[in-house]
Amino acid sequence: MSDGTGSDLGLGTTDALAAAPVSGGAMRSARRGKDRGGRGRGRGAVAKLRQLGIGASWPAKVSWVFLIAIVLVALVGPLLISADPVRQTSSAMLPFGSPGHLLGTDDLGRDELARLVHGARPLLFVAFASTALAAVIGTGVGLLAGYAGGVVEQVLMRVVDLALAFPSILLVILLVAAAGPGTTSLVVGVGVSLAPGLARLARALAARETARDYIVAARLGGTRTPRVLVQEILPNIAGPMVAQVVMTLSVAAGFAAGLSYLGLGIQPPTPDWGYMVQAGQEFLYSAPRLVVLPATLTLLFVVACNFVGDDLRDALDPKGTV
Repeated sequence: MSDGTGSDLGLGTTDALAAAPVSGGAMRSARRGKDRGGRGRGRGAVAKLRQLGIGASWPAKVSWVFLIAIVLVALVGPLLISADPVRQTSSAMLPFGSPGHLLGTDDLGRDELARLVHGARPLLFVAFASTALAAVIGTGVGLLAGYAGGVVEQVLMRVVDLALAFPSILLVILLVAAAGPGTTSLVVGVGVSLAPGLARLARALAARETARDYIVAARLGGTRTPRVLVQEILPNIAGPMVAQVVMTLSVAAGFAAGLSYLGLGIQPPTPDWGYMVQAGQEFLYSAPRLVVLPATLTLLFVVACNFVGDDLRDALDPKGTV
């Protein structure tokens, strides 16, 4: 049916509007309109997460709980533990369940529970900070390369390919060794080494979005490049990128623990799970808890990050972009 002006008013128009790409600004406006209209009110956070499909499987549920618990332990645990994790006493190598030392003590008489609780914060700080740095660098480079195309894309992606061709762990070791061991060099080294992988994904997603009609219209309308990148393209690739960043968090945690084990990460006497494994390996047969406990916590954290990343990927990227 036509209204006389040449435009169809039937089902075809409705289908076309529904299938049209939605810009970031339009998505935000629609969301605000929904909130003002009152729809969706009264739903709890759990219901919204279920609607998105987050935590649908039991491994995902367990991983979410464990990951949140570890973060809470790192944040508030040191405030609840009265024992000093670096204070050396004459009560060395006490076993499990000793009075005043639930998990015993190490070879220098330091409380093992206090060291595990305090050791979570440095590892998680390095993991989260380096992942955030990698996300900023990788997403920025990928967005610019995918949007600009041409010579800019070729130059940026050849640098990314060169970085990817170099073994990540070796690149981290070289960067940290050159800057000297410590938290800052560890964050920068791990972040820089993980950025190329995120950059390739961001470039592919940005190139796909750049070819869509709403980006073409924005460019023809004179919208400046930073605004197109941040307000239009970035919101539409955020789902796959968030899922990949969470999975990258597990790699960052593994690198941080591994470098601390090699003596290139968090320096003693600050407790750190990676260094605790290295310090306790001498007593692997006489007191395996000194190695097993920090190693198990590190492993569980890495596995939980992978399951959470998979869960977010299934919920935020159902088409399997990642």
